[in-house]
Amino acid sequence: MLSIIQAAGWPIWPLLLCSIIALALVFERLSSLRASRVAPPRLLDEVISVTRATLPAADVVNKLADNSVLGTVLATGLRAVIAEPRITEGALRSAFESAGRLAVHRLDRYLTALGTIASAAPLLGLMGTVIGMIEIFGSQAPTGGSNPALLAHGISVALYNTAFGLMIAIPSLMFYRYFRSLVDGYTLDMEQAADRMVPHLLRFAAPRPAA
Repeated sequence: MLSIIQAAGWPIWPLLLCSIIALALVFERLSSLRASRVAPPRLLDEVISVTRATLPAADVVNKLADNSVLGTVLATGLRAVIAEPRITEGALRSAFESAGRLAVHRLDRYLTALGTIASAAPLLGLMGTVIGMIEIFGSQAPTGGSNPALLAHGISVALYNTAFGLMIAIPSLMFYRYFRSLVDGYTLDMEQAADRMVPHLLRFAAPRPAA
């Protein structure tokens, strides 16, 4: 592998850097996008059960916010009702929407970088191949006394960059699509959870006095 990297020339070094970054991003997202850290399956039912009779204390709400991303969204709605007992349905939904946008932004973290690597790696590999071909043909004797075997070897070495770029791009694209589908699924789960929580929390909202 080291000899291949040395033979491919300097254009392969950006590809090596992209491969290291992509690998780090994949492991980070695999850890951060686990269901237990984003949207535990039974969390919503537990919150509804705990708040069936009364609103929880502040320390319970803080513990919920630290539980997961979904817990942060649900805690935002609880805090909105606790802070404003006469909150309207529109204001409560607005609080959930703001918390949801922030949560989705957290889930999307680093996905743009991973998608960029998946798109740029083949181009970097092609650029390395083109540079290698230019160097190969530029080094040939103008009198036509070039060695065909040496020329064929030089071309194969130049193609290492394209192959390496594809080796980086294909897994990066697959993981990017996988993470995107996970984020879309979590976003739908949080939207449905907010829709269930709004009428549940409005039971604790005191009615506004008549004008």
